[in-house]
Amino acid sequence: MSAEEPPAAVASQAFAQKTSGGNNAYHNFHNDFLHIQDPNERRRLALAEIDKAPFGWYHVRACIVAGVGFFTDSYDIFAVSLLNVMLGIVYFPSTGKLPTSSDNAIKLSTSAGTVIGQLGFGYLADHVGRKRMYGLELIVIIFATLGQALSSGSPSVDIIGLIIFWRVLLGVGIGGDYPLSSIITSEFATTKWRGAMMGAVFAMQGIGQLVCAFVMLFITLGFREALSASPKISECDGYCAVAVDKMWRTLIGFGAVPACIALYYRLTIPETPRYTFDIGRDVEKAADDVKAYMSGKPEGQPDDVARIQARAAAQEQMTIPKASWSDFFNHYSKPKNGLLLLGTAGSWFCLDVAFYGLSLNNATILEVIGYSTTGANSTYEYLYNTALGNLIIVLAGAVPGYWVSVATLDTLGRKTIQMGGFIILTILFIVMGFAYFHLSSNGLLAIYVLAQFFFNFGPNMTTFIIPGEVFPTRYRSTSHGISAASGKIGSIIGQGAISTLKSRGATKDNPNPWMDHVLEIYALFMLLGCLTTIFVPETKRKTLEELSGEDQPSAPVHVSEDGSHDKTPAESL
Repeated sequence: MSAEEPPAAVASQAFAQKTSGGNNAYHNFHNDFLHIQDPNERRRLALAEIDKAPFGWYHVRACIVAGVGFFTDSYDIFAVSLLNVMLGIVYFPSTGKLPTSSDNAIKLSTSAGTVIGQLGFGYLADHVGRKRMYGLELIVIIFATLGQALSSGSPSVDIIGLIIFWRVLLGVGIGGDYPLSSIITSEFATTKWRGAMMGAVFAMQGIGQLVCAFVMLFITLGFREALSASPKISECDGYCAVAVDKMWRTLIGFGAVPACIALYYRLTIPETPRYTFDIGRDVEKAADDVKAYMSGKPEGQPDDVARIQARAAAQEQMTIPKASWSDFFNHYSKPKNGLLLLGTAGSWFCLDVAFYGLSLNNATILEVIGYSTTGANSTYEYLYNTALGNLIIVLAGAVPGYWVSVATLDTLGRKTIQMGGFIILTILFIVMGFAYFHLSSNGLLAIYVLAQFFFNFGPNMTTFIIPGEVFPTRYRSTSHGISAASGKIGSIIGQGAISTLKSRGATKDNPNPWMDHVLEIYALFMLLGCLTTIFVPETKRKTLEELSGEDQPSAPVHVSEDGSHDKTPAESL
């Protein structure tokens, strides 16, 4: 290769002149690292530049592009409870409500599809590339959302079956967004503010829930005249039924709007440099992609000759292992790595069992704050109280919890927030469970709001962030997908198995005699979450390579001018 180095150097130098001058946020790779022939050292220095880059517009752009996806995900997931209310009014006019089995099936169908999407897209992002998969999951979401909004039953096809089909497909797209948005944000982020960036992406879930409640409120106000003519939801027919049918289609269809806006930006985002370095072994392309990303361009355009030669050298000299099934099992067969995956997956599982179970108290809380549907005098009042009540619940605890986490992730630390959240939630669920039938309505409301706050200023936020940081690049997306899928399996168990126990031994006077025991079960899962958190490391202000143990060089270390990365741990995976 040495005989061909001069032409490559000349070619690279010529290309570098087109971009000379660099920018304040990022040095010109060709000028900085042209003299370094070892691809491992070039990788180390290049990633060090990414990690220490000052926070800029390109970071904000990445958060917005990824965050819009989570906004859409949350909007679609949160809309299902409102959707089911309106489907019951339109398609079951005798009672005005969906049968319990249909209601549960529609809610669980999204979670089932999400598990498939998290595992499938997580695996593909590591083997095909982040860029190639990013946007594809958004296309699935758009397609499934529009299909759902345009669904209609027939004598041979039941509307419930169609909704379940589209929501399973919707769940696949939503599931793909979890690992992709997490790792793309983490791999582009600066080390100092990586937690805040990833947290801001995830916090868009709260905004999605808020917007969904607002949309429901506005469309209810828009059809007020038609809805007010019906004294009860079981008597909503004719003009009223047509209005409610238009309402649920509008509510669901609106979820595709932000996804369509974000689609172009997702399809044009460059491949993450860590993927191109560690999996693609394309040193020249990785360097140019970072520079292109920071300047708002789709991808870099390196010199072809230099790129081919650098890739050939990297294939032989790169010390980072290549991904394979044997390497995957060998990696996670080591106790340290296996326990780490257990910690991230187990924590997410324990969280979601109770997180989705807390919604059992929504009806009670709405009654406490004066927005119960029990005393509604018309279909309009019924839907208005439902929309406004959900809006207040979201504002009370969820949204503040998300953004307090964003503000403190890089100072308090991820593990501290997760452990503290699990401990506080354990206490809250114990109090709520053992004193459920003795608490006043105001006391129940206070505990509910606190639980919502500490879910989001706690494990609901950190279980998303930590798996996007601690695993090696070649398995980062797959491992995040496994962790996220574990959480969704927990939510299925929480909704489909544990929550149904609340009506065990029900009577007319006491429809939920086992509610206290169900809450005690959730307290147990919060306690188990404390135990799984022990296996999770603190990740604040550490590079992704430090966390995964991939920052050790194979050659003598070249210290950069500011002394960054002049020491590397000798620990090996």
